[in-house]
Amino acid sequence: MRLLDIYLKGGLIMHLISILFVVMIYVTIEKILVLKRARANVRDFIASIKGLIRSGNVPEIIDYCNSYNTPISRIFKQGLLKIGLGDERVREAIEMAGRSEVFMLEKRLSILATIAGIAPLLGFLGTVTGMINAFMTIQSLGGIVSPSDLAGGIWEALLTTAYGLIVGIPAYGLYNYFVTKINRLVYEIENATFEFIDILGSDEIKNKLGS
Repeated sequence: MRLLDIYLKGGLIMHLISILFVVMIYVTIEKILVLKRARANVRDFIASIKGLIRSGNVPEIIDYCNSYNTPISRIFKQGLLKIGLGDERVREAIEMAGRSEVFMLEKRLSILATIAGIAPLLGFLGTVTGMINAFMTIQSLGGIVSPSDLAGGIWEALLTTAYGLIVGIPAYGLYNYFVTKINRLVYEIENATFEFIDILGSDEIKNKLGS
């Protein structure tokens, strides 16, 4: 029996689980690309920023942040744009930018958790409805069925549960993987942000930046 024939025996539920599978692939690719763009050597970036800050040329520092184009550089840029408006405004700008970047990193992540929960449940639903249909067939035949007929109806019903688990288990693993990666990145960003605020708060740097 061909794989397509086996798939079709699962009925409508198989198509619903397939939609979840496609969504899982899309979210996975998107998160990989987002994390790839977000990854940066934070220590090297901080070192470069320190050197540029000592020059006191704010437009040059902002241009450097634009060229780097990572969450940490965008956060720093928002703080630099508020230079001259007071420490509190700088801190607020950095905190708001930080929350925005964290939101973008975590965006659509909950979809993977949802798929991890829904896919197996849909599979189980398909099995239950399949078993109901199998027993309805047995009843309509007056209970006169061969063991092979009964076995065939059962394995067809179990197809959806297997498929739901095939989709749900990887979705759960991917969700935990991305949560770990994002938490680590957020931790690095928070530490770099605190260091950046301390740098901007020093009297020497304030004088050079004219804040």
